[in-house]
Amino acid sequence: MNTKVNPFADSEAAALTASYTDIWLVAGQRTPFADYNGVLREVAPTDLGIYAARSLLASSGIPATEVNAIIAGNMAQASFDAYFLPRHIGLYSGVNPNVPALLVQRLCCTGFETILTAADQISLGKAKMVLCVGTESMSRNPIAAYTHRSGFRMGQLEFKDFLWEATKDTAPGIGMGDTAENLAKRYQISREEVDRFAEASFARAVAAWEAGYFQAEVSAVVNSQWELDGYKPRGLKLADRAQSFERDSHVRATHFETLQKLKPAFGGVQTGGNSSAIVDGAAAVLVAHGDWVRAHGLKPIARIVNGAAVAVPPEIMGIGPAPAIRAAAKRAGIQVSDIDRVEINEAFGAQYLACERELDLDPSKANVNGGAIAIGHPLGASGVRLSLTAARAAQQAGLKYSVASACAGGGQGVAILLENAE
Repeated sequence: MNTKVNPFADSEAAALTASYTDIWLVAGQRTPFADYNGVLREVAPTDLGIYAARSLLASSGIPATEVNAIIAGNMAQASFDAYFLPRHIGLYSGVNPNVPALLVQRLCCTGFETILTAADQISLGKAKMVLCVGTESMSRNPIAAYTHRSGFRMGQLEFKDFLWEATKDTAPGIGMGDTAENLAKRYQISREEVDRFAEASFARAVAAWEAGYFQAEVSAVVNSQWELDGYKPRGLKLADRAQSFERDSHVRATHFETLQKLKPAFGGVQTGGNSSAIVDGAAAVLVAHGDWVRAHGLKPIARIVNGAAVAVPPEIMGIGPAPAIRAAAKRAGIQVSDIDRVEINEAFGAQYLACERELDLDPSKANVNGGAIAIGHPLGASGVRLSLTAARAAQQAGLKYSVASACAGGGQGVAILLENAE
C-alpha cells in the first residue's frame, strides 16, 4: 500500500480536466528545431507556423479545405504583424478563408492548449477537424522598452532583452532557472545526476535520429514563397545562404565530462548544457472527431483521452507536470504506472528529475527519444511536439497509453493523455 503523502493533492483537486470519447490526433509534422541565432533566425514565427502547417497537410494528403477551425499558439510577438499570426497561418496554408482562427497562450504549455482547445471545440460541436499549430522564434524576441511612448528624461532611456527579462517571474522575484534550483534542493538532486541525465537526453536524441525515428515527423525547411490571390505573398528564407535545413541542430553527442566543465548558470546544479536548448521552430497536428476520421477512411495516431491543467507554487513551477499527469491518470481511472510512454518537457534537468521522483516514474518509459535538453524548447511549439512524439512513441512500440506534459512559468502544468489508435 502506498502511504506516501502527496504534497500536491490540492493542486490535483483543483485541476481543470476534460475527457473526450471520440476525438483523435490524426497526423502531425514539425520543422527541425534550429539553435538560437542559427539558420532560422530571420524567419518570423508566422512563417514557421505556415511552413509546419503546409508540410503537415502535404505529408498527410488531407486537403486544407477539410479544416474548419484553426488554433495557433505562440508566446513572444516576434514580428510586427504578430497579431495576425493564427489568421495568416490559415490563409497561407490553403485553408478556406471563411474558417475562423484563434490564438491561445499558456506559457510553455501553449502547444498543449492548442490541442485541448481543439478537442473542446469539437466536443461542443463547433468543428469536426481542427488544424493546431505551435510556433516560436526565440531568436527574434525583441529588445523592448515599455515606458517611452510619452518621452523619457535624460539618462533614463532603457531598453531590455525581452527574451531574458521574460524568464523572470516578478511575483516570487526569481528567474525560471532559480525555480529549478529550488527543486534540486527540495528533491536532493546533485549536479552529477543532472549532467548524467543531460548526457542521456543527447544520446537518446542522437540515436533516434540515426535510427530514422524523426524522419516521419520532421519536414526539412527550404526557401519558400507562398502566393495568395488578392493578397501579398509570404515566404521564408534561411540564413547563411542555406538552401535546406533538415535536422535538429542542437542534437549532438555530448558527454558527461564536457557537461561537467560548464559553469553553473544560477548558482547551483543547472548550466547551459543541462537546461533546455534555446531554439526556433514550429509544429502542427490535425485533431478530428471520429465521425470525420471514419468517413475519410483514415488511420489516426492516437485517441485524445483527456487533458489536465494544474497550478503549483510559482517558486517550484517545474514540478507542474507531476500533479498534471496524476490528475489526467485519475480522470481516466488508471494509475501513472499504467502509462507506457511519457514525455515531460526538459525545461531544466533538475526540474525533469524532480517530476520523475515525485511520480515514482520508471525512467525507461520517459523521453525515450531525447528531450528538450537535446532537441530544444521553442516555447509555443513544444506542447505540440511533445504530444506528437508521445503518441508516435507508443504507436511504434505497440503500447497503449502515452502522456505528454510540461511545466509553465508562474507555476502551472498541463498533461494530455493519449491512447494508441492501433
